[in-house]
Amino acid sequence: MGEWGMSQDDDLDGPSRAAVLLMSLGEKDAADVLKHMGPREVQKIGTAMSQLSNISRAKVSNVLERFNYVIGDQTALGIGNEEYLRSVLVQALGDEKAGGILDRIMTGQGSRGLDQLKWMDVRAIAEIVRLEHPQIIAIVLSHLDADQAAEVLTHLQDRVRTDVIMRIATLDSVQPAAIKELDQILEKQFTGNASIKTSTIGGLKSAAEILNFMDSNVESAIIESITEADADTAQRIQDLMFVFDNLAEIDDRSMQVLLREVSSDTLVVALKGAEDTLREHVFSNISKRAAEMLRDDLEAKGPVRLNDVEAAQKEILGIARRMADSGEISLGGKSGEQYV
Repeated sequence: MGEWGMSQDDDLDGPSRAAVLLMSLGEKDAADVLKHMGPREVQKIGTAMSQLSNISRAKVSNVLERFNYVIGDQTALGIGNEEYLRSVLVQALGDEKAGGILDRIMTGQGSRGLDQLKWMDVRAIAEIVRLEHPQIIAIVLSHLDADQAAEVLTHLQDRVRTDVIMRIATLDSVQPAAIKELDQILEKQFTGNASIKTSTIGGLKSAAEILNFMDSNVESAIIESITEADADTAQRIQDLMFVFDNLAEIDDRSMQVLLREVSSDTLVVALKGAEDTLREHVFSNISKRAAEMLRDDLEAKGPVRLNDVEAAQKEILGIARRMADSGEISLGGKSGEQYV
């Protein structure tokens, strides 16, 4: 939903604006649009559709006008992009090098088996993979969205979680034999070039992103177990994880947009366990009056249980990731890299 999700003049979030647009199109056109979306996007927009009520004519007009404005700057460059990319790469690098790079770029995009998994309930996915070798589970989870993979992990045994995260962190390429084994699990075959030597998936970043979506106590237990097995890998995973205090590094506009989505009670509890740098970043992005009230609330709150602080921080991080995924905010660090 990208730039379109950054409206400053109404109280609808990105999925709700998309829902208003689709409901304005009519059933057939809305269905045609949804066909081009992934399962998580369809789920978010479907939920927003089910919750829409009392939307004024003015608000609908605002959504449509904003959409027209944004789409007016777009082009149709996405049409035939794979063929264009292949042609350019072959001309620049030759058949062999271009083929390998294109295979890595397009990994999983034509895979019906993995696409089917993305539409399934997480419990069903866990049931499919729970008796498989941890390496196979790691390959499967690396192809899922990080939040979906995290939910699947919660339905697996503790010892399996640690093993799988370790394997995801050390994944680099998958040999044909592993791909065949994955095909047997999914009872589907990958599409695409049969001559693919390896497929680049997983890695430390993938492991960190999955752990970002896990409950604090589960996440801590997994990190502790990984540390016992390989302290260096554990540290490298932690270095890549986006934790609550990393919010001190997001830009002012992103912080302001994020804070509008967070309840004051949740913010107070979360900030009880935050670094001073993050607190000051929050204070500087709200009005002077609001900052004074927030400081007073923090002082009046008194001691808060660590579990409650972690739960509040996880809730805010979840909101931040959702907004980052929809393009409403940026979670880039000081050096410009994206954490999630």
